[in-house]
Amino acid sequence: MTITSDPVATPQVIPIQRTRGDRIFRGVLIAGGLVAFLVLAGIFGYLAKSATPVLQAFGYHFFTDSSWYSGDGLLPSEGSVDPPTFGMLPMIWGSVLIASISVGIALPLGVGIALAIVYLLPKRSVFGFTLFIDLVAAIPSIVFGLWGFFVLMPHGVLWARWLNENLAAIPIFRVEFPAYDQSPFMAGLVLAIMITPIVAVVSRQIFSQVPPDLINAAQALGGSRWTVIRDVVIPFSKSGIIGGAMLGLGRALGETIAVFFVLQMFFDEVNWYRILESSGGSVASLIISKFGEASPLEISALFAAGLALFVVTLLANAGAVALVNSSKGKK
Repeated sequence: MTITSDPVATPQVIPIQRTRGDRIFRGVLIAGGLVAFLVLAGIFGYLAKSATPVLQAFGYHFFTDSSWYSGDGLLPSEGSVDPPTFGMLPMIWGSVLIASISVGIALPLGVGIALAIVYLLPKRSVFGFTLFIDLVAAIPSIVFGLWGFFVLMPHGVLWARWLNENLAAIPIFRVEFPAYDQSPFMAGLVLAIMITPIVAVVSRQIFSQVPPDLINAAQALGGSRWTVIRDVVIPFSKSGIIGGAMLGLGRALGETIAVFFVLQMFFDEVNWYRILESSGGSVASLIISKFGEASPLEISALFAAGLALFVVTLLANAGAVALVNSSKGKK
């Protein structure tokens, strides 16, 4: 008796026939990506070229020192009698600190708003609420700055005082001098209101893509609305939520006018963690406050500050990509 085996199935190669429209669309996307890359490379190159004089003069100390003094605008090699000193550390750390505060406030607010729009609000009120959120995202930053200075700050001072009086055991809420206005906390509040619509819009789009079958299956197993959101919607949408938070972080890192109105610039000391103290700084606010009356050497220093902000933003975006990819791998 002979046993015959079935013939081994060979994989079939399915040819891909791209139409003319597919080729045109592919070419447009590739060209758009190349143009974006070339524009970013050109911006980086221009910033690096303009920052070369001050970087050659101060080296890495430009990024690690904590003093900003324009002096007579000349280097010692040029016969200066009052040489300038430029250090960016307080401004770089201030930008990161303020952006982190704003994201820490905006992330739960934005995610909560998105969950309410997609799963909680009555359908007849969703359109109006969504339109309002989109309109808030389009408000110019100078309006937020003026509103934060004249409207939010008087109330924010009361909140900051309450935090200091009741949570002073936590170092970030401790202050040496009882002056709470124009602090990193206040700037973070204004930026949080600015970026909350961004986080909400991105999260809303992600939540709306959750497969209904997953939600129906969880409900059929007896899951409540909160259980479904916690165990199904949030895990499925984790990468999108991270992407929205990082998009808001990028906006917060580069914000200028709003921070300039509500933050007390302080150049000579790094405010590492005391977010309620009326002192701080950010790179973008430094540039706008100094550019109008800067000497040629100080303009080079401001370009170097812009270069530092450019690099910090790129690192934040790279971290966002890594977080999104890692969260996708854990699904």
